[in-house]
Amino acid sequence: MIDGHVPAIRIAGARKVYSSAPWARARIAVEDVSIEVPEGAIHGLLGPNGAGKTTTIKMLLGLVRPTAGEFEILGHPSRVPANRAGLGFLPEQPYFPSQLSATQAMTLYARLAGVPVSERHGRIADLLERVGLGRHEHARLSEFSRGMLQRLGIAQALVGRPTVVVLDEPASGLDPVGQRDVRNLMMGLRDEGVTVLLSSHQLSEVEAVCDRVSILDRGRLAAEGPLDDLLNVAGRTSVRATGLPGALPATVVALTDDVAVSGDVWVFSVLDADVRAVVDAVDDAGGRVVTVTPKRESLEDYFARLLARPSAEQEVAS
Repeated sequence: MIDGHVPAIRIAGARKVYSSAPWARARIAVEDVSIEVPEGAIHGLLGPNGAGKTTTIKMLLGLVRPTAGEFEILGHPSRVPANRAGLGFLPEQPYFPSQLSATQAMTLYARLAGVPVSERHGRIADLLERVGLGRHEHARLSEFSRGMLQRLGIAQALVGRPTVVVLDEPASGLDPVGQRDVRNLMMGLRDEGVTVLLSSHQLSEVEAVCDRVSILDRGRLAAEGPLDDLLNVAGRTSVRATGLPGALPATVVALTDDVAVSGDVWVFSVLDADVRAVVDAVDDAGGRVVTVTPKRESLEDYFARLLARPSAEQEVAS
């Protein structure tokens, strides 16, 4: 439960072990992973290749049989097909019948999603426009670029008007404009109350849209929480200043060691206790403090630092 409410997605104690033969050594793909996503949130699922992200998603969707664990959509076991009716899914590598046009393919997926005949035409046209394929509705999919197929994959995930959407690498194959469009689309879904579980290698995308993240490493949950809690650097404040005549005041230089300069803008961090002294020193030097905010690590740096730590197994072995 999240604040007394049933979560949109609940994964508890997920475990998946693969073994090709009785005499072969078993491979643990996922071990004791638990994730809860509240309704109307965008939750990021991160991890390097082989971390267990896609396996976890497929267990939630009933596409892979779990070795152990509980998987629920809106409080109901997701292994029951009827309980997945309100869920949309974009796989990491979607496949589409290349001989069909975009409209024909979407009509097929609308039928599979149970969209009433009377609503299909309007809904398909709206979705193709929403994902940037409105001018290509009659083009054959064999003529589509990878990025266009990715946009179509997002459209098919939404055709049933799901309340929960699982997107596995939605920005794959997209140019920067396409990546921006996907970010805007996800934020639009959140505004509509739709829950999004986002698995992505695009850390800038995750940092821009996610409320909370879970990071997997070697099949286990390595970190989980709101982005601000994970990325804020305890005890330090970031200061952005401008208008300084060529150099930081000596008082400020003595209190910081991470100065960045771009044109007339100086960015640096200091201990929280030194903020007042630094603001006064910048003002006395004729400069102007533009912002004072908690120091925040980039998600990329946090991710790299987290995954560089030895695993529990490695620590025991050492």
